[in-house]
Amino acid sequence: MYKANYPDKPTRVRFRILAFVFINVVINYMDRTNIAVAAPALSSELNLNTVQLGLIFSAFGWTYVASQIPGGILIDRFGPRVLYTITLISWSVVTLFQGFIKGFAALFGLRLAIGVFEAPSYPINNRIVTGWFPDHERASAIGFYTSGQFIGLAFLTPLLAIVQQYLGWRGLFIITGSVGIIWGMIWYFVYRDSSQHPDANQAELDYIADGTAKVSAAKPDLTWASFKQVFTSRKLWGVYIGQFAVTSTLWFFLTWFPTYLVKYRGLNFLKSGFLTSIPFLAAFAGVLLAGFFSDYLIKKGYSFGIARKTPIIAGLLLSTAIVGANYVDSTPLIILCMSVAFFGNGLASITWVFVSALAPQNLIGVTGGVFNFIGGLSSIVVPLIIGLLAKGGDFQSALLFIGSVAFLGALSYIFIVGKVSPVKSALVS
Repeated sequence: MYKANYPDKPTRVRFRILAFVFINVVINYMDRTNIAVAAPALSSELNLNTVQLGLIFSAFGWTYVASQIPGGILIDRFGPRVLYTITLISWSVVTLFQGFIKGFAALFGLRLAIGVFEAPSYPINNRIVTGWFPDHERASAIGFYTSGQFIGLAFLTPLLAIVQQYLGWRGLFIITGSVGIIWGMIWYFVYRDSSQHPDANQAELDYIADGTAKVSAAKPDLTWASFKQVFTSRKLWGVYIGQFAVTSTLWFFLTWFPTYLVKYRGLNFLKSGFLTSIPFLAAFAGVLLAGFFSDYLIKKGYSFGIARKTPIIAGLLLSTAIVGANYVDSTPLIILCMSVAFFGNGLASITWVFVSALAPQNLIGVTGGVFNFIGGLSSIVVPLIIGLLAKGGDFQSALLFIGSVAFLGALSYIFIVGKVSPVKSALVS
């Protein structure tokens, strides 16, 4: 169905580009979550209580969310090459500066700055994949680069714990920031859009374009009508709510999970670092399975809605398994509950495919910004609420909160999204 006869064999540059995006995602999440690895030692040295730590964890989200829509507009008006270079180097410099802070206020301010500079990253990722991959490969591509946030952290978390063990939490920030600065420079020299890449032949460009809805080359006309469309579509709100649910589970693991194991389950720091990697590996398996299974269903002739919704809904329902940790005491069973929940989170993490599928083609960046804006609200809400719920030393209500949000996300995809079809552009009469 998707094979075509081309004069020349298509090149496979798109997979090289996907590998570069994967590395971007690994660095992105490393710099978001190194604070979670540093938190037990950092909070002790700076005398931070759980409420203050919750504020530190959520600070990233405040500016990350506020910058989503402006970031989406920048993506539609400028290309991924320069914008990603600027943002990647900028957030890495700020990450490095965290190694020199002396108190709560400075750390809080730097976390706010990281949120600003990381804001355009996922909308850029989506724009790159939309331009480099045909429809029938897109879920797999999104699944692969999204897996970077899981597989990277699965292997990096124990490594970061070792770095901190020998260089301290300050050395942890300096090392991770330096890595991002170097890679940001490399990105500028290696990335090009598909139409401008010297190594991509015409056969590959034709293959990408074959049966693919084109991304509008024109700069978007950002009228009130277009913004109203992005904010009032029922279909889009269904995936917005679902994204909030997916990222709520994610943000528990990106912020409070190591602290939960060390302070509330009594594990030592190095052991918790290695145990933390197990749920991340489960999430990695989930996100890869989701992408390939979803594309497999498409190729077998199933409707777009069934193929794309099935792993997301199943994943959100599996994420409710996090509540099971409240009813077990042994470390293996706790990790099992967390791994099932995070596997489900990975399974549900191909949600970005709905931005390409539903957004008006001249507003993909803006729609992606709003989508990430709503999802990013969890990075503010979840760390704060968990900090408040765990204030008395009991984590049970916090885990119940996370499980409930995941269940609501599944209901959103079942009852609100409805039939999957593109939202007609407001500019089309």
